[in-house]
Amino acid sequence: MTPAPLAARLGIPSGPLFFPVTAYGPEGSVDLDTYRTHVRRGVEAGAAAVFACCGTGEFHALTPEEFEACVRAAVEAAAGRVPVVAGAGYGTALAVRYARLAEAAGADGLLAMPPYLVVAGQEGLLRHYKEIAAATALPVIVYQRDNAVFTPETVVELARTDGVIGLKDGLGDLDLMQRIVSAVRTEAPGDFLYFNGLPTAEQTQLAYRAIGVPLYSSAVFCFAPEIALAFYRALEAGDDTTVNRLLDGFYRPFVELRAQGRGYAVALVKAGVRLRGPAVGEVRPPLHEPSEDHVKQLAEVIERGYALLEKEPEDTK
Repeated sequence: MTPAPLAARLGIPSGPLFFPVTAYGPEGSVDLDTYRTHVRRGVEAGAAAVFACCGTGEFHALTPEEFEACVRAAVEAAAGRVPVVAGAGYGTALAVRYARLAEAAGADGLLAMPPYLVVAGQEGLLRHYKEIAAATALPVIVYQRDNAVFTPETVVELARTDGVIGLKDGLGDLDLMQRIVSAVRTEAPGDFLYFNGLPTAEQTQLAYRAIGVPLYSSAVFCFAPEIALAFYRALEAGDDTTVNRLLDGFYRPFVELRAQGRGYAVALVKAGVRLRGPAVGEVRPPLHEPSEDHVKQLAEVIERGYALLEKEPEDTK
């Protein structure tokens, strides 16, 4: 797939962007059959795209062979109905290797995550992502977070780079994002895409949408697709009553629970998938499983979230 078609498909989404967890069997190896089921259910539930083997999918914990097998399985499960974007990361050489594995597995694009460990300057970061983009024909979305934070000038250069189609923000600096959006709009006009990539992005999407960042990742979609889809549709329709009801009654309690454990942005999501099926296994070290009490609280939060979908807004009674 060339960059333009993927950008067009992502730019006009029909639902949330789905970041599936990676399924492991009881002995800890990748369970591709369960993973296909998880991805297929997400697509059938209304996902606009599948982002395979990214942060929620424990990219960091997968061997190259497991990564390629999972991306291929995601492509098979999606069956062309929605695009599949695969993660790529670590240093430049390994990121290029993962990019080529994703291309061989049939992915439609890449989410280029921060380089491993090093804190690099803008010149080095720009070279890193340019080399990834040049290594395959796959369109690249650059992920800003942690040790990969860009100036507006660097993002302008990324937007001018062949194959780079967008920026996903996991930093949460709205002032910086507004300046990035403004700089690209004035200095590199085009169809550059922006994504809110904060954990539980729904919690901040009203603010991101206001500054010109319409797309967002939805970890909640992994285990409660009906809630995620209801929020997405309410946001698109300008239904503030439903948006606020879900934010107050479901998303805020979920975020507060997620904040009670390190790594819960992945581990708690995976626990949620297990609560509602399929059996995707535990997270791999160095992540750890949520406590029994936290899983119980998660079940209660999910139950309240689904109850909110059945609640009639006060102003329609």
